[in-house]
Amino acid sequence: MKRNYLGFLMCAASVLLVAGWHSAASKEAPAEWDGLVKRKVKGLDLVYVRPDVQFPAYKKVMLDQPVQVEFSKNWKPNSSSRSLSSHLDAEDLQRIKDGLSGMVLEGFSKKLTKGGYEVTTTPADDTIRVATAIVDLYINAPDTMSAGRSKTYTTEAGSMVLVMEIRDSPTGQLLARVVDRHSDSGTGSLQWTTSVSNRAEADRAISMWASKLVDALDRLNGKGS
Repeated sequence: MKRNYLGFLMCAASVLLVAGWHSAASKEAPAEWDGLVKRKVKGLDLVYVRPDVQFPAYKKVMLDQPVQVEFSKNWKPNSSSRSLSSHLDAEDLQRIKDGLSGMVLEGFSKKLTKGGYEVTTTPADDTIRVATAIVDLYINAPDTMSAGRSKTYTTEAGSMVLVMEIRDSPTGQLLARVVDRHSDSGTGSLQWTTSVSNRAEADRAISMWASKLVDALDRLNGKGS
């Protein structure tokens, strides 16, 4: 059931992306989605929340895992490389997906714990269930760490989209959905993009998304401004 649930998240994100519902196009998104109403939240492209629901003061969070990761259909990592040794194969792609999946879980867990919220695996009245997925992942210069590789210079690490669903854990009631694209704005100067710098950029995005979740929980608990 969990696999089907996460699969739905991926499909939902794909529909949104095809329709162009992110960032500048977010105003064109429908006002309602599966009983949820669109809300404007600073720093996030699309947020839908169930109206007229008295949210309890959630103290714990269940994080669905693994976090599903899907590359952009427009990403062609081997198209510009003449060297076969630097090509990404299926194993490389899976390693990237597994790595990012782990980073999302680790980043959310750390931020939630630091914010005073327990990460658990058990449904309870004071617990919400959060399912996340990363879609449309585009890496401008993936680093295969192969010997003798040529340096790749770029001003951006790439982009990715977070899709998140929040549910009441005991009842399974859908409470909110979030779709948000993160693109590295670049520094304005050419830099050697490696697995280290790509990871740092992904860490920044994940930290921002996790902070938004903590902020929402803080408001429910009367700790927000």
